[in-house]
Amino acid sequence: MVQTNISLKPYNSFGIDVSAEWFAAFSSADELRNLLKKSKNENKLIIGGGSNILFTKDVQGYVLKNELKGIELVNEDENYFYVKANGGEVWHEFVLHCIENNYAGVENLSLIPGCVGASPMQNIGAYGVEIKDVFHELEALSIEDFSVQKFSGKDCAFGYRESVFKRKLKNKFIILNVTYRLNKRPKFNIEYGAIKQELEKMDVQDLSIQNISQAVINIRQSKLPNPKEIGNAGSFFKNPAVSEVHYLALKEKYPNIPAYEILNSSDKKIAAGWLIEQCGWKGFRENNYGVHSLQALVLVNYGGASGKDIYNLSGKIIESVKEKFGVELEREVNII
Repeated sequence: MVQTNISLKPYNSFGIDVSAEWFAAFSSADELRNLLKKSKNENKLIIGGGSNILFTKDVQGYVLKNELKGIELVNEDENYFYVKANGGEVWHEFVLHCIENNYAGVENLSLIPGCVGASPMQNIGAYGVEIKDVFHELEALSIEDFSVQKFSGKDCAFGYRESVFKRKLKNKFIILNVTYRLNKRPKFNIEYGAIKQELEKMDVQDLSIQNISQAVINIRQSKLPNPKEIGNAGSFFKNPAVSEVHYLALKEKYPNIPAYEILNSSDKKIAAGWLIEQCGWKGFRENNYGVHSLQALVLVNYGGASGKDIYNLSGKIIESVKEKFGVELEREVNII
């Protein structure tokens, strides 16, 4: 059912109160096709969990919410389970389903907000694991001719928080389902971030995907605000990549600067949160919006802030980091 002039406040984790000219949810490919036919000459915005969006104005045209549900084991071989999840499934619930069934590989991605459909689009990642590491294939529906096409990992052209769906094929496809290739024999990844320390704190003797997932949940809950309590979209900025020369110059001046290797590159990735904190933004608050007191990467809406307020704050942060470090931060959140 298509509704008109609907508030999008419940549909975005920042809790920004803007309205959609038309709004409808779809729970099957046929429903989606009908909505696309109906909205053929109008602007369209597809949303899932609304956890990676900052609305700065009302939306003209259609907002279509992906509510495609279902998870199934579609195949297995000697080493892997192939698990298909529909695009409207809540990501964390999918992770919990995998852990319950001993499908290994996504435990480090526990408690990431959003839906399954956004996972390959963003190539979501945390604690040393990215979607591309567990991706098998996806099916997406063409907005132009309503056909369903399959995409392999190569077709998706994954990069750091990037895929073909954010670049060349932006606004051309809607992801219906994703099939993940998950390990039968877990390969534990505990080197990244504070996972090792958290596991020690939990007094874990025997590693399992269950206790790695719990460690990640504990860390995220200790650092990141719950969007149901304080409006936010998780990490607002990407970790920037700099040349080795630039990194060494920065390291000479700031010996404690945290940086990470980039596969097949001499460039280094620098922790955006650290850069922002060094510029004095951590805990900054103006009226009803600001920067979270425990994690400088997270911009927050304490209630009633506008998307423009938060966008303008992000611009000031980008400017100050560039001035101090010569590094240009890029927003990870989609600005609408």
